[in-house]
Amino acid sequence: MTTLALALAITAAQILLGLAVFCAFLRMAWGPRAQDRVLGLDTFYTNVMLLLLTFGIQTGRTLYLEAAVIIALLGFVGTVALAKFLMRGEVIE
Repeated sequence: MTTLALALAITAAQILLGLAVFCAFLRMAWGPRAQDRVLGLDTFYTNVMLLLLTFGIQTGRTLYLEAAVIIALLGFVGTVALAKFLMRGEVIE
């Protein structure tokens, strides 16, 4: 695979991930129920994490990869906390 083809594939992936981030933000902002908003938040942080990973691949810097790992960890904990809050009404028992 040539370098040009790889660069074009990464750029196309970044554009599509940007559109996915926008759609997830709309679901997060205008979701009819709280469960839809949590699902939008989960999709939002996953797409942002993947977008950072593509930036890291494109530039070759590890800072983007470390930021993606932090977003993944915090996003998972946030999703679990919101799901627990929606099911029981409290986060800490």
